[in-house]
Order: sequence, then structure tokens, then C-alpha cells
Amino acid sequence: MLTIFFAAMLFGLAFCASPGAVFSETLRRGLTGGFRPALLVQLGSLIGDAVWAVIGLTSLILLLAQDSVRVPLTIACAAYLAWLGIQGLRDAWQPPAQEEGGQQGRNAFGAGALLSLSNPKNIVFWGALGSALAGIVEGTPSHMEMAVFFAGFMLASVLWCFICAALVDWLRRYTSQLWHRISYAGCGLLLLALAGLTLRGL
Repeated sequence: MLTIFFAAMLFGLAFCASPGAVFSETLRRGLTGGFRPALLVQLGSLIGDAVWAVIGLTSLILLLAQDSVRVPLTIACAAYLAWLGIQGLRDAWQPPAQEEGGQQGRNAFGAGALLSLSNPKNIVFWGALGSALAGIVEGTPSHMEMAVFFAGFMLASVLWCFICAALVDWLRRYTSQLWHRISYAGCGLLLLALAGLTLRGL
């Protein structure tokens, strides 16, 4: 069980720490509003992480591989990513005033949840991770083994929320305005690129 738990933690950290839409939105909001909005985006993303974990571990992932489910989800995700990308470029052009919490704190939790729930890469990730768990336990995992795996993954995800938010807040306090503008632009371009790649996968 310890092997399963620590393997799940490693998978969780690798998943959460990889650059993507949630990290970009965390950085964009955190550079303006500080620790709290950055943390709220990360905590919101836990909803999606938990939902996708349950889906992946219960084989419901096969349902989401159907075009009738996958295509609308992919289009909605791409549209949301593009909208966030445009906001990032707008912030780079005219940086918002820095304030603790502020406007960037509004709907930050919901933004993180929506980004995580609508991210099609989770279909691929959890499809592969379900197979990885079967390899770790050398057969079909029991309910207890799936529960331990889920607990390890979610613990790593929660820890990453605070680490990531603290890092973004540190960058906000100790880096220049020019660096902030470059970061906003980078986040915007990354989100637009992710929107394009999402549609390309249809």
C-alpha cells in the first residue's frame, strides 16, 4: 500500500507541476492579486483533479473517449482557454494595478475548477494512469488500492496548491514590472496555443 501511495504522490506532483492552463491562470492572477487568488485557482483545480481521478480509476474514461462527449467538451475547453489567453495579453498591454486579493480574487476558485474540469488532456492522462496502477499492483486493483492511490494523488495536489501559490506570490513581490508584463504575455500566448492545440486534436 505504501508503494501505491508514494507512486500516486509522484504522479500527482508531476501532473500538477507540469506547465499548462491552470498554472498560467495561477500566475496571471497571482502576479496581480498575490497569494490568495493564486491559491484559489489552485484549490479550484482540485475539483477537476478529483473528478478526473474518480473517472480514470473507475474506467468511466471509456465513455469520454466517445466523440459525442469528447467533441463538445473539447470545443468548450478551447473557447475558454482562448478567452483567458486574450485576458493575459490585455494584462500585458495594460498591467492591472497590484492589490492583495482585488479583482483577480473574484471567481478565481471557479476559474481553476472550470479549467481543470474542461481540460481534455485529463482523458489521456487518466487513461494512462489507470493502466499504470494496474501495472503497479500487477493485476486489477482492488477498491482499497484505488482509494489509497486516490488519497496519494490528492495529497500531492493539495501540497502543490500551497507551494505554487507561495512561489507566484514571491515572484510578484520580488520581480520587476517588466517581468510581470512578459509573464502576462507569456501566459496569454501559452493559453492561446493550448486552445489551438486542443482544437487540433479533434
